[in-house]
Amino acid sequence: MAESGFRGLIADHLVYEYNKESSQRLRALDDVSFTIRQGEFVGLIGHTGSGKSTLVQMLNALMKPDSGTVYYDGRDVFEKDYDRKALRGKVGEVFQYPEHQLFADTVFEEVCFGPRNMGMDRKQTELSAYAAIKKVGLPDECFDQSPFDLSGGQRRRVAIASVLAMKPELLILDEPTAGLDPLGRLELLDMITELNRDSAMSVLLVSHSMEDVAAYASRILVLDKGRLIYDDTPAEVFAHYEELQKLGLAAPEMTYVMNGLKAAGMDVDTSALTPDEAEESILRALRLC
Repeated sequence: MAESGFRGLIADHLVYEYNKESSQRLRALDDVSFTIRQGEFVGLIGHTGSGKSTLVQMLNALMKPDSGTVYYDGRDVFEKDYDRKALRGKVGEVFQYPEHQLFADTVFEEVCFGPRNMGMDRKQTELSAYAAIKKVGLPDECFDQSPFDLSGGQRRRVAIASVLAMKPELLILDEPTAGLDPLGRLELLDMITELNRDSAMSVLLVSHSMEDVAAYASRILVLDKGRLIYDDTPAEVFAHYEELQKLGLAAPEMTYVMNGLKAAGMDVDTSALTPDEAEESILRALRLC
């Protein structure tokens, strides 16, 4: 049941099965519940086949659960009279390798498509597209270029701008750094963090990179065989790194380093997840020696 006055998204006891009429029935989601409040940055992890893709498609009503529901700003998105087209503007999704879906002749035309399709007039569409392109850090000379003449990282930014132009309140990113070089990866994640911080836009980051979710998310959801097994801060989730390994998931590299140092007798903070946190903890421990 949705909380009165709640701003954000609530997944409420979601259940979904594939191949319902056959002997190969597969429960992709098994009683999954969580919230994403306005302005949160949440990570979603799980091995291949854990139910992440199925879950993400339910959050903007691209798929309907067998039972349970999704509430957005207190309303059931699967109600008969709910405007799901408007929802997909508020809950924007950037798919893995989104640049493969680019089609327009110029970057500006590409980014205008979403807001125009949402019903914005020409002036609103062009202003929103211009603002979105600037937000993702593309230079002015890109506006009239073909998106296919840009680098891989720039094309990824165009795809994200296409979603941002619809002014989403929650941005879902499915492996947004896949295929990018290390610098492009950091630039993209820093850009998303700035959007989250400066506009209070919520972010759900779906990633196989434990380093990325540890460094950028304030909460992490962990799916395994369709069940939500952890919903907590990165430090608390990765404190269970041995259990995660049994599920086919790793922890950030620093988790193993710090636990190894602890086992060797150094008084370090095993909850340190990033190189900077680890360095600070190690230096502190050395000063106390």
